[in-house]
Amino acid sequence: MKAQDIMAKDPRCVTPRTSIQEAARLMRSEDVGALPVVESDGSRSLVGIVTDRDIAIRAVADGRDIGSVTVRDVMSSSAKTAKAADDVDDVMKVMGREQVRRIPIVDERNQLVGIISQADFVLKAKSDSRSERTVEKISEPGGRHS
Repeated sequence: MKAQDIMAKDPRCVTPRTSIQEAARLMRSEDVGALPVVESDGSRSLVGIVTDRDIAIRAVADGRDIGSVTVRDVMSSSAKTAKAADDVDDVMKVMGREQVRRIPIVDERNQLVGIISQADFVLKAKSDSRSERTVEKISEPGGRHS
């Protein structure tokens, strides 16, 4: 099975200039815990990822003025990615090794085409023992949990 078979296609995304309040509202309305960050409106060029945890830890917990904080201030710009044609097992290995709960899927030009979450493996991939091992690795203490 390939990543394209289980990924959420054309995920909603934000730009580095998006306020974290708007990002959080979008996460709530889309019922997601992370949003890919693209270069600009209308672009699909991936520059990072922002999670609900990024907002909570890097803005709220630090006591920052929520009204003036942008996605650029809290996002992870070194997001690990995978390609749509990558084997699902390889994607699971990367997620486990990097301890991330979501991974953006890009094409050969680094253009965002989808996103895979750990839930996608459990719900769609049906590779039970491998999915369980991936979730265990992601959830080990000290992980990034993006």
